[in-house]
Amino acid sequence: MPHFIIEHGNALNGEKDTNDAMQIAFQCGEACGFIGPADIKVRLRPYTDFLAGDGRTSFIHITVRLLSGRTAAQKESLSIALRDALDARFPKVQSISIEICDMDRGSYKKRLV
Repeated sequence: MPHFIIEHGNALNGEKDTNDAMQIAFQCGEACGFIGPADIKVRLRPYTDFLAGDGRTSFIHITVRLLSGRTAAQKESLSIALRDALDARFPKVQSISIEICDMDRGSYKKRLV
């Protein structure tokens, strides 16, 4: 926790792009001031098949899953930082979106070895 899940379609081409997108997610999480860098996990899911009703043919969407308790201002600040950093690095991507989801502290369980 937290989990940064990057989904994309026709947006990241090759290892450099995917590494850059994951580094952006990590760096924005680290810089936000309320997430410890050792706790950050970043995953990437490419989609080869998708349909957007508005006709757009490329997208990046990041879902950030955080334990509940962050303020709306903190979550909004992280969303804006992610969106702006992705836009600066990937200006040709037609849709960039961020969603921050609270995870219930009572039901979230974890096992590490």
